Amino acid sequence: MKKLKLILILIVGLSFEIQAQELDVNLQIRPRFEYRNGYKTLLPEGQKGTSQISQRSRLNFNYKQEDLIVKLTFQNTRTWGDVAPATVADKNGVAVFEAWAQYNFTEKWSARMGRQVLSYDNQRILGEMDWAQQGQSHDALTVSFHNETQKLDFGGAYNSNAENVVQTPYTVANYKAMQYAWYHNQFSEKLGLSFLALNTGYEYANADAKLLVDYKQTFGPYLTYKTGKIDSNFWVYGQTGKSTDLQVSAWNAAANFNYSITDSFKAGLGYEFLSGKASNDGSTVIKSFNPIFGTNHGFNGYMDYFYVGNHLNSVGLQDAFLKLNYNVNKWQFALIPHVFLSAADVVTPTNEKLDSYLGTEIDATFGYNFKKNITLSGGYSQMFGSKTMEFIKNGDASHTNNWAWLMISVDPKIFSWKK
Repeated sequence: MKKLKLILILIVGLSFEIQAQELDVNLQIRPRFEYRNGYKTLLPEGQKGTSQISQRSRLNFNYKQEDLIVKLTFQNTRTWGDVAPATVADKNGVAVFEAWAQYNFTEKWSARMGRQVLSYDNQRILGEMDWAQQGQSHDALTVSFHNETQKLDFGGAYNSNAENVVQTPYTVANYKAMQYAWYHNQFSEKLGLSFLALNTGYEYANADAKLLVDYKQTFGPYLTYKTGKIDSNFWVYGQTGKSTDLQVSAWNAAANFNYSITDSFKAGLGYEFLSGKASNDGSTVIKSFNPIFGTNHGFNGYMDYFYVGNHLNSVGLQDAFLKLNYNVNKWQFALIPHVFLSAADVVTPTNEKLDSYLGTEIDATFGYNFKKNITLSGGYSQMFGSKTMEFIKNGDASHTNNWAWLMISVDPKIFSWKK
């Protein structure tokens, strides 16, 4: 540790000028054990659950000089044992999670370029996806404005899979181009309103092998109302445009109301609707809403049955849930039961219409602030699926479908320098 500090001081000392400068370096080590016995989908008949330990390791550099801010984050994500102990090379290697530079033109205007996290409001449409060990970041250019009550961000991205010299198909499972704008107005301490407009273009080859880009638009308001005891939000998002030459017409709406009964105990109710397409709907219109870049693990149950790399272009979802939170000393506890229903009709190939009830999930979690920079968290979830869920997920609802996890996050600041 002393050698590392000396090296960092030497680097800083060689590069620093007279301007005021700051450098912070922090580390995160985050291993997580998971027992998966029906995680993401009902366990197929005759199959057994599994368990593993994954880990995120991150090294963050934060540098500031006058109006210039730079951030560089290296990370490695892995599963314990994915390479033999004697293997020198890590098959996942070290990746760059963030690498951006920001210049503050004035106190109100700034611009940021490079690989960065795009996270807004409750992260339903654009989020960091921090639960996933790899996280989520974008190669983008953003411009920001802010004053005492208003914020405005707008930006865009244009992607290629290499430095090509001729037109080359973009084969990465990502957008070819993206533009967005986000506006927030804090009308008072209690009331805030945001509006997000996102335009995503995905490349595809048509019947004549010609490369085209179709654009899909996601847009809508996000409203918050908070007092000393009330914490509530409401949103409505629509989706339109085209995707691989198909028309898009979908929407999403939700309302959440939380009330602090005491300083330690909070209770809440919520409901979310994500449009879907009936199983026997023969139209080519895409009617199923896609949260796109949302932190979807935080919605619709922690077992990730919906919209975490799954349940897209399906029958949609209705999610009614209750939230109970209790905090005492260094402990945090939560209990969240969900009732899931389809948003569109579920119809079998024999034209039998199934019940819209998909199942009930119970999520229980805890957190413990062991000491500064060390946090322990964990949880247990169980899915009680229905026959309709069996039809959608091709699994066995009669089997015990559950999931448990335990995670330790260690994130110390290892170096700090200010001049």
